Amino acid sequence: MMVTFADPFDGASFVKLPPHKLITTQSDWQLCLEKLHAEPRLAIDLEANSMYAYREEVCLIQITIPGQDYIIDPLGVRDVTGLGEIIQDPQVEKVFHAAEYDMILLKRQFDWQLHNLFDTMWAARILGYERYGLASMIETVYGIELDKRHQKSNWCKRPLSPEQLVYAQLDTHHLLDLRDHLEKELQTAGRLEEAAETFAEQTHVKLSNNEFDPDNDFWSISGAYDLTRQQQAVLRALAIYRNHEARQRNRPLFKVFHDKTLIELAQTTPTSIPALRDIHGMSAGQTRRYGRQLLNTIAEGLRAPNPPFPKRPERLPDDVANRFDKLHTWRKNSANARGVESDVIISKDALWAIALKNPKTEAEISQLNEIGSWRCKTYAKDILAVLRNN
Repeated sequence: MMVTFADPFDGASFVKLPPHKLITTQSDWQLCLEKLHAEPRLAIDLEANSMYAYREEVCLIQITIPGQDYIIDPLGVRDVTGLGEIIQDPQVEKVFHAAEYDMILLKRQFDWQLHNLFDTMWAARILGYERYGLASMIETVYGIELDKRHQKSNWCKRPLSPEQLVYAQLDTHHLLDLRDHLEKELQTAGRLEEAAETFAEQTHVKLSNNEFDPDNDFWSISGAYDLTRQQQAVLRALAIYRNHEARQRNRPLFKVFHDKTLIELAQTTPTSIPALRDIHGMSAGQTRRYGRQLLNTIAEGLRAPNPPFPKRPERLPDDVANRFDKLHTWRKNSANARGVESDVIISKDALWAIALKNPKTEAEISQLNEIGSWRCKTYAKDILAVLRNN
């Protein structure tokens, strides 16, 4: 049985999909989990609410196995720990498209470390595809045009519309077939070993510290260094106030005040409610809601001491910087010759590791954690030649 969903925005456009299973209860999830545990591979995608919350969370998990698309609602299924066993099982292949952000979400929210990845985006990049977004890939390979209108949906808002569910289903529906298609291309191109190493490297995600730092975060606001020292103190106070309001209201920072609004407030230091209305981005609603406290915060900032400048990173020795520059040029030239982007050849982290260690032999390069065996075997001689000419 096929479900035909008519797009309400375009009477001539139709998406034909087999029925998905929407999992919203713990009992349905247990039945779904039994099916998933029987599979040697599955396609996965996540939807989060980063544009609508102070701290993003996973709002939807889409999983496809042969013959069935699942859409799991983690707001209804509160205990999805069984999925973690699959995510972390090295015997089960997980197919993602552009997995990095999803892996960060899984690590941060559930502390799951993914093993055995096939990333269709990286496969496409290794093969030299110029357009490698999922919609572009599906259109290129299958001639199917995906509707991207729901990319910025609030995925934690319930109920989800039929259009949103179709959009979510399409994110994994074709992934297993796309994976097989790209694997054949990789095999033909002699790139399977390179791809396997790249996929393994991608699973080592780095979690940044996303806790608000009152002494340093405001320096990243564009224009902060152009302010006077007193204005910088005001900007710091405003940034702290904005963060407090965002956390309390569970809203992203930019939906409380834009950075440009904070800069203008710090520059003009208004002292009355009417003066706030002339500030960039200050709507009538914001003035009513935040006006009095903003004025108090600005006054506090004017009385505050000048904030210390952030610590500058230690300057690298000239020989390390020179080695990195030469390695960076080599990487760019290698990528251009092959018709791929530079980081397909080798990561920037690996270039820095080489520049810092200055290895003299292939064996020393092989000892660097940032370089896998395929890249060592393929590029070690070129890298050593670059270092000798430094």
